[in-house]
Amino acid sequence: MRDLMERTVVRCADGHVFSAASFPMQQAERLGPGRLVRCPRCARLRSAVPVTLQKR
Repeated sequence: MRDLMERTVVRCADGHVFSAASFPMQQAERLGPGRLVRCPRCARLRSAVPVTLQKR
């Protein structure tokens, strides 16, 4: 059951980084990378984009 709920690390418009259990329609490229999700830090509905992991 846990595999069905994939977590995605995202950054909201205010710069807060958090993981979201559901990041809808990630494969829909025509909609762009941003989605509206509730940020746990500012408790508001914000535009969020997936965070790309970079090697240092």
